Amino acid sequence: MAKALIVDDSRFMRRIIKSALEEGGYEIVGEADNGADGITLYKELKPDFVTMDITMGGKDGIRAVQEIHEFDKKARILVVSALNENTIKQNEPKIKATAFITKPFEKETLLELIKGILE
Repeated sequence: MAKALIVDDSRFMRRIIKSALEEGGYEIVGEADNGADGITLYKELKPDFVTMDITMGGKDGIRAVQEIHEFDKKARILVVSALNENTIKQNEPKIKATAFITKPFEKETLLELIKGILE
């Protein structure tokens, strides 16, 4: 069972992602509501993948993705954001997320993307 870390400043969105991942057979090893805590938990818990929001107070998801990749070049990160992938890449072309999904999303689409990044 793959281990997941969920990083999103919305408790409601973390609950939605957690429910979808658990239904998909994934173990949630941690949750964070900002990028800085997400980085700390990544280093501590070493999850198999991370779901990462972009727009958060404090350290945003773009910076968190970059710092996680500095720590672990093989990190698998799924950006889950209200911003679309093109907007993110235009504003931060160096972001090294493994995959992107736009909120709101279908549970099946989320699970397919995660399955793909874990293969």
